[in-house]
Amino acid sequence: MNDGAGSAGVYHVLAASPPGDARTRVLKHADTFAVLDHYGDIVPGGLGEEGLYHEGTRFLSRFALTLEMRRPFFLSSRIPAQSNELTTVLTNPDLSTDGRLRVQMGTLHVIVKKFLWQGVLYQRVRIANHGLEPVVSTLEWHYGTDFADIFEVRGVTRLARGRDLPAEVASSHVVLGYRGLDGVDRRTRLDFEPPLTDVTDSHGRHTLALQPRDERVFELSATCQPTAAQSPRLVAFSAARDAADADLRQSGTTCGRARTSNQRINRWLARASADLQMLTTMLPTGPYPYAGVPWFNTPFGRDGLVTALQCLWLNPALARGVLTYLASTQATDVRPEDDAQPGKILHETRLGELAALREIPFGRYYGSVDSTPLFVMLAGAYWERTGDLARIRSFWPAVCAALEWIDRYGDADGDGFVEYQRQSETGLLHQGWKDADDAIVHADGTIAEGPVALCEVQGYVYAARLAAASLATALGLSTRADALLQQAATLKAAFDRAFWCEDLDTYALALDGRKRPCRVRSSNAGQCLFSGIVDAARAETLARTLMGVESFSGWGIRTLAATERRYNPMGYHTGAVWPHDNALIAQGLAMYGFRREPSRLFQAMFQAGLHFDLQRMPELFCGFPRNAAESPVPCSCCCRRASAYGSMAARHGFCSRNRRCPQA
Repeated sequence: MNDGAGSAGVYHVLAASPPGDARTRVLKHADTFAVLDHYGDIVPGGLGEEGLYHEGTRFLSRFALTLEMRRPFFLSSRIPAQSNELTTVLTNPDLSTDGRLRVQMGTLHVIVKKFLWQGVLYQRVRIANHGLEPVVSTLEWHYGTDFADIFEVRGVTRLARGRDLPAEVASSHVVLGYRGLDGVDRRTRLDFEPPLTDVTDSHGRHTLALQPRDERVFELSATCQPTAAQSPRLVAFSAARDAADADLRQSGTTCGRARTSNQRINRWLARASADLQMLTTMLPTGPYPYAGVPWFNTPFGRDGLVTALQCLWLNPALARGVLTYLASTQATDVRPEDDAQPGKILHETRLGELAALREIPFGRYYGSVDSTPLFVMLAGAYWERTGDLARIRSFWPAVCAALEWIDRYGDADGDGFVEYQRQSETGLLHQGWKDADDAIVHADGTIAEGPVALCEVQGYVYAARLAAASLATALGLSTRADALLQQAATLKAAFDRAFWCEDLDTYALALDGRKRPCRVRSSNAGQCLFSGIVDAARAETLARTLMGVESFSGWGIRTLAATERRYNPMGYHTGAVWPHDNALIAQGLAMYGFRREPSRLFQAMFQAGLHFDLQRMPELFCGFPRNAAESPVPCSCCCRRASAYGSMAARHGFCSRNRRCPQA
């Protein structure tokens, strides 16, 4: 859903290891994140995804600790649910000189703590001697950087790159630099306390002398300087830790907490809450939930909107931040290369050298057909939840621009349905939440040709018009409200006539460019329940189809039914199970008065979540039948560390009290 994949798949995310890989550790703060191994180190290998990243660039591609040039012996590492600090416990291997054992393994106790704060990776190493004899040894740091754009790390090949700048080397610090083709100087500054006894541009050494029961502390900070003018932030480890903890406590007080009498559910919710807190970045416009770590650590329109909708019952401040940011970035002109049109809401935005040079199309990209109606839906839901009329007045111009886009550009052929057709040659082929190239198909498996009208998008438009009518009424614009209500009613009747497939007991996935229905059973039809566009007489039949064995795997509803030609239980949008998709469907079922079906979905999602590392809901998992697998099977293509979609689906808990809940 938030993969940023181009039509040829050139921008698609490839996983270097299975989802939920217990050996991978991820830290994040604002626009900075670190992908580390289980030691907490950055070591080249695999697909080379480990690193310290800031604003779309890798500022460290190597960062490792050794004792006498040997890696310590690993004992444990963990990131507590309510913390952003990685603690790794190590010990020494056998240390010998000329074949004589000097220090037996297990003599030194090494505790390494790492966290991110304001573009800096802080690290403290505490080494204690639990032996009976003094220990004299060396502690080494190994570091390096390639200043690779995040899309280079993901596999994009460049014809040319910038040049490395001369390194600045001193006993207390090392500065590595790169001048990009975009003319920007990016630097990584490493500061050491105490100063090193031996240092180069790739490694540094401390002399280690410990008496029995003695200990020493070493600190290192790695500062990302995305511009030459930026001065380094030389804040001590303890001061930075205190500031980070205070910020964590403050952000934790802005969102409500949910507790139950079941401690396993409480732990599941706590993990989701902690992940959402980690993913949420404070922008000048307010808090915004980034789509996922590591590769989607950036604002996505759809992801932010759906996450805010589902968290609205607990945290309306998140919705306010999302609406404010997306209103500020709303398109104001026609730019085919960005799939932008006046009033359209952002799909995603990227920083970094490739985006600046337009070597990738996602600097500020608008190729999303559903972000715009979802924006209006969130504005209406925010009003319903808060009664904040002053804020609604400030959002109203953006709402009007979004409605104008829906009527003029979204429905370019005037048939009453909102369609998409990309204008950018390098943009997304499919522009709904299922944006993989093989996601929107006919029954025979052929790809639907555009312009494509997705069934759930018509539902979003229907709900958006109802929401806008509510806002117009609140603002005293009764004539506008009446017109919007009439548009919604007309759309609902037309939708039922054009999309309902009597013999399939469901709505068509989409209409293609020749208005032919894509007659396949998909989860998209379930999201129509959530929007309220489903005729009440159809709801029971549709619910039965969604909960049938072809669609419901036992762990959740598949994106595509098992009877369909394109069905693949491992397919990104052709058979996998997405937690956020199931949350929307469960919400829709509850809105239509169903109780047993939402309960079954919640139970399935909860039981699936217990099987994943840290009980963290992934972006998606495979759609294999539950009776054929003792546990849900991870997908290789998901955002496997933390995603807004997985986290908010768990935190939302399919709460039927959220009147307007709707990825990432």
